[in-house]
Amino acid sequence: MKLLITGSSGHLGEAVCRVLKTQNIDYIGLDIHPGPFTTHLGSIDDRALVKDLLSQVDYVLNIATLHKPHVVTHSKHDFVNVNIIGTLNLLEEARLQQIKGFIFTSTTSTFGHVLTPKPGEPAVWTTEDTPYLPKNIYGVTKIAAEDLCQLYAHNHNLPCLVLKTSRFFPEDDDKKEQRDAYEELNLKANELLYRRVDLQDAVDAHLLALQKVREIGFGKYIISATSPFQKEHLAALNTDAAAVIRSLFPKANQLFAEKDWKLPPLIDRVYVNEKARTELGWQPQYDFKYVLNCLEQGLDFRSELALAVGAKGYHQEEFEEGPYPV
Repeated sequence: MKLLITGSSGHLGEAVCRVLKTQNIDYIGLDIHPGPFTTHLGSIDDRALVKDLLSQVDYVLNIATLHKPHVVTHSKHDFVNVNIIGTLNLLEEARLQQIKGFIFTSTTSTFGHVLTPKPGEPAVWTTEDTPYLPKNIYGVTKIAAEDLCQLYAHNHNLPCLVLKTSRFFPEDDDKKEQRDAYEELNLKANELLYRRVDLQDAVDAHLLALQKVREIGFGKYIISATSPFQKEHLAALNTDAAAVIRSLFPKANQLFAEKDWKLPPLIDRVYVNEKARTELGWQPQYDFKYVLNCLEQGLDFRSELALAVGAKGYHQEEFEEGPYPV
């Protein structure tokens, strides 16, 4: 078995390649930027390059993308060329060359405005069936690419799974008010309650999807840390989330206070990963309970893989307002 990994110089792409190397699985790593695990330089919007590379592999993991932080620095056409045309190039060549399976990395950002309830309204219980209302060109192009995957699975019998990952980037938050309010690891610990996944768990989900893609044929899966919240918590989460957290984790207050950390006052959504756990057999390890266990032992709650990959940034330049342009 040989794989094509697009975006192999990015956070998730590199992490996947690192794990493949430890398992002695052969792969081609494609990226527009050089990296220690990238074997070929180029873009997925280059149809001739895509054709050549797919003739050498059995499966495709399309991780390459323009991300939300690129919305200000790149044009809408750039997003269409990479996220839609690039994905279409891969799908069309996968069809023509009878690739055995296709894994597309998407995002929970596609849900967009749906994830922002009004003050006092319940938090949003977010599953694969939640409607989309994208906020920007990033969300629009990822939805279009998901639909192309579904089209090729249903019309051309190309086994394809879509993994809608939540946050796994190690960089600071893109919102200044969040960066000002919380220490970086405090914010990421809080996000594991409802909207973050550790890089190791994200990689595990992708490798399990490879094993299951031919059996399932087509499916979409939210890939996020298992949340402790249930539907009965939704009303309180968007009014007093800290009280809900303390009721579920009595030690959280003390452990956070020892590090001068804060619990979130409000939580607006809960990503539900039940379908991925049931159908893919995915068992994410890094959740809020794991965070508290690490704090008790004085350990870093991030996985070794996440620490090894580290922060890469999304831009070559620095910006006056912080790590992202506004």
